[in-house]
Amino acid sequence: MGSFAAAVFSSSGAQAKGRKWWKKDTKPGGGTMCFLRGTAIMTPTGEVCVEDLQIGDRVKTVRGEALAVKWIGRHVYKKTGPSWNEGVIPIRISQHALDHQTPHRDLYLSPGHALFMGGVLVRAKDLVNGLSIAPALTDRDMFEYFHVVLDTHEVILAEGVPAETFLVETHNYEEFTNFVEYARLYPAGKGQVMKPFAPIVGRDSGREHLKALLPQGVRRAFQMRELVENIHERLAARAVQLMRHS
Repeated sequence: MGSFAAAVFSSSGAQAKGRKWWKKDTKPGGGTMCFLRGTAIMTPTGEVCVEDLQIGDRVKTVRGEALAVKWIGRHVYKKTGPSWNEGVIPIRISQHALDHQTPHRDLYLSPGHALFMGGVLVRAKDLVNGLSIAPALTDRDMFEYFHVVLDTHEVILAEGVPAETFLVETHNYEEFTNFVEYARLYPAGKGQVMKPFAPIVGRDSGREHLKALLPQGVRRAFQMRELVENIHERLAARAVQLMRHS
């Protein structure tokens, strides 16, 4: 595990306590959470491209366990107009954007895919600084995304970066192109709701959630939002430093 992965895991403290105010939008074209084809996922025997993982293969988690893949979801997006919906364009996290080791090569995620940082899950779109983390410039006519489903919501290593597995919530697996396969394999689990590995917090995770919180939770909400802002500012400052030394 790289220095960034070790640091963010050691700072996690406790896991989420079941409150649902951190739930994120997973609608297609909105906040979908996936890895772009070609993303290297760490397994006990080394890195494997996400599209080559099979049901039953084991992937390494930041807990130190190797857990079996339950299913691989697949999204295919095709360009139907003059430009792409911004919710579909991958976010590129440049090599060494997070620290001097990670990611060990450019990491491409859908905007709604979250990384585990500072004990919370932060969406890629909330880390964008326009330099080291930015929407990928592309002339592609198609994007193919994949996601890893385990028995529980976990954090695995993608290009060395701690990133979430798919958070199953009732029928949200139906957003995948191959959702029929999941329904056939796991008919008893079609209404499953996983517990989040950690709170999912964005730069916009304050005002719209405050009404749903008890008074004692308001301070916690602002603290988490401030944490995300601090992470964003730190990575933006690192991006400037990297440009100066390039």
